Amino acid sequence: MGFSGPRHRVLAAAGLVAALALTATACGTGDDRADGGSSASASRGSASGDDKIGIPDDIKDRLKEHGVDVDQWKDGAWKDWDKDQWLGEAEDFLNPVIDGLWNPERMKSAKDPAKTVSVRDAAVDQGVSDPEPAPVDARAELTPYHEHAAPVGKVFFDSPEGSMVCSGTVVKDVNHPGKSNLVWTAGHCVHAGKKGGWYRNIAFVPSYNDQGRTGAQLAGADASQIAPYGQWWADWASTSDEWISGGDETGGAGAPYDYAVLHVKPEDGGRSLEETVGNALDVDFSAPSARDAGTVGAWGYPAAPPYDGLSMFKCVDTPGRLSLGPALPTMYRIGCTMTGGSSGGGWFHVVDGRTALVSNTSIGPAAHTWLAGPRLGEEARALYRRMSEEYGGR
Repeated sequence: MGFSGPRHRVLAAAGLVAALALTATACGTGDDRADGGSSASASRGSASGDDKIGIPDDIKDRLKEHGVDVDQWKDGAWKDWDKDQWLGEAEDFLNPVIDGLWNPERMKSAKDPAKTVSVRDAAVDQGVSDPEPAPVDARAELTPYHEHAAPVGKVFFDSPEGSMVCSGTVVKDVNHPGKSNLVWTAGHCVHAGKKGGWYRNIAFVPSYNDQGRTGAQLAGADASQIAPYGQWWADWASTSDEWISGGDETGGAGAPYDYAVLHVKPEDGGRSLEETVGNALDVDFSAPSARDAGTVGAWGYPAAPPYDGLSMFKCVDTPGRLSLGPALPTMYRIGCTMTGGSSGGGWFHVVDGRTALVSNTSIGPAAHTWLAGPRLGEEARALYRRMSEEYGGR
């Protein structure tokens, strides 16, 4: 199927007109399973020493430049959100591994970073915005998730308000085919925008709660049950300059540019994220118009009521246009009842018979009737290529 490994699952779009279903077919043999048989179920890194957690020298140097002691950071100094300690520039991203921080209970308790837009703002330019779509009820993804939506997972991070959660998607790395360590998510899942800085302790968990167990069933669950393919800490993140300078609590002027790419580090220098989960998606940077985008599906882990963040859901709809201002690019908008926590989750469509990521969830209304996401054009392509070229080979 194109690369070696115990098991390679190929993502395909089956029955697009009916469901845009992400399915997977297994080939090869081995025991890299989501039932706890894989070494990838261990949490990444170690708190016992810098060598074991693998902090690159340049990151150590940047920590020192900002007056951050690695050991003190791991012991809790990261909780200091003083303005002078909250780094916000594009080149200031720092994320040393803290072993054991994202234990199952802490992951379960993470909240959604609600991003809502007012009705007034959503109707700024009705000459560009299409009529508000009818709500589309989110449907639960089939379990086990790794057999139906292998590239999808959850992004965990810490903010001044506490532990938070978004969704994310494993995407292909053009410079490292078959061995990608790149994750696509929303800008507001990694950076607070114009009034803040980079969030901390960012980690990706693919196929979170793979069997779709309930909260009661997960009581006392160990890491292999809730994170069967491990925790993948970001050693670099990049989002758009427009999000950093214009993003806010309701999306703001940064919303049409609300996307980000994470580079995650393999556990103990082992197999890549793509090899471990068995798949990764192409990204479509052609920024098709809403009319040309066709049917799209949005995947994610909604965490705000009536959802609890434990299960993966999807919505399928034909997108329309949303304008937040005449000087801003239009966004895609679909009907969907998913809530916060689904932020950053990929929007997928089919191009020439192949499933590709075309957007990600950014904002929605307080009533949870629709979602909007950015169109991915040349700015997004440049960010992605920079991440692939500069950090993909780490």
